[in-house]
Amino acid sequence: MKIYNAKICTMDADRDIIPRGWVAFEDGRITALGAGDTDITDGDLNAEGAALYPGFIDAHTHVGLSGCGAGVENEDFNEESEPCAPHLHIADAINPFDPGFELALKAGITAVVISPGSMNPIAGDICAVSTMGKRIDKMILRKVGIKFALGENPKMTYMNRDESPVTRMAIASIIREELAKTRRYILDKANAEEESDLPELDLKHEALIPLLNGELTAHFHCHRADDIFTALRLSKEFGLKYTLIHCTEGHMIADELAEEGASAVVGPIMCDPCKPELANITPANAGILAAHGIKTAICTDHAETPIEYLPITVGIAVKHGLPFEKALEAVTINAAEIAGISDMAGSLEVGKRADLVLFEGNPFEVMSSPRAVVCGGKIIIPDRDI
Repeated sequence: MKIYNAKICTMDADRDIIPRGWVAFEDGRITALGAGDTDITDGDLNAEGAALYPGFIDAHTHVGLSGCGAGVENEDFNEESEPCAPHLHIADAINPFDPGFELALKAGITAVVISPGSMNPIAGDICAVSTMGKRIDKMILRKVGIKFALGENPKMTYMNRDESPVTRMAIASIIREELAKTRRYILDKANAEEESDLPELDLKHEALIPLLNGELTAHFHCHRADDIFTALRLSKEFGLKYTLIHCTEGHMIADELAEEGASAVVGPIMCDPCKPELANITPANAGILAAHGIKTAICTDHAETPIEYLPITVGIAVKHGLPFEKALEAVTINAAEIAGISDMAGSLEVGKRADLVLFEGNPFEVMSSPRAVVCGGKIIIPDRDI
């Protein structure tokens, strides 16, 4: 199957643009792409000069974790019974029949990163997920990280219960203690000469071993600049791969973040400063971070901003200084690299997933909608098929 006669924005390492080209795909993977004419068969799609991009990626969401208008009985993203819960698996909570998946697909979003909420200092694992499917086990692209949360959300959750943490110090201490215990647990397992010498199985520590081994990324929920620096401090102490989620005051410390080589997932942008740590929120944040050379993605934080508005959110960032190419990177290759799925998504290259989106106009304009979406090799015409 092919899409032909398209302006192809590959988003590959060279950011190649093919003014008039084609992309072929089979069994869910891109098999070839090129410029000019190509053989055409039944079922191929004529782009008629429209622009073809990699499928968009929302790098931080809670899609599938709460029912639209259903109330607390359908909310499954915050396990508030204990502050430290790295052993929780997000796949056990995701509902693939949440309307958010269909709305995302209709907007050209072919992959999402789904994370637990931010009430726990350590909240569980994070997965990158295809937006097409009905069984989460088949939709998951990869487990990519562990969720950590700093700042007001953990404080306010446990303050109301008169239990720790109620300060930023205690939040960091809980994270630090669990990581230190896991590091010791790894040593005890390595030093065990016989099975009887092994430490007692601890699922929390087991869940954190891939993080300390560099196989997963620490996703730090952090808004205020001091919380951002705490994320950097903890990451340095334990040698963690990390990314900064929200990074609301990143624009105030962009020089420091650039010096550290940090990455950031900015958003939600379409929201009000509904709590004190959002006082310095600005739609210029993504543009400022990108201007400092910081790898930046943009997210909706669905359901804070409905997931189908990701392209509009990016358009707001462009309006406030983010260059168009950087905007494309923020929902394609940057999002994929930050999420740890750039070997399979984020650019149009042979061997990668056939996740594509076709736009006749500017994809970030409020009146634009995809003419076609390809997810896992299946062509979808949103106005007809969804």
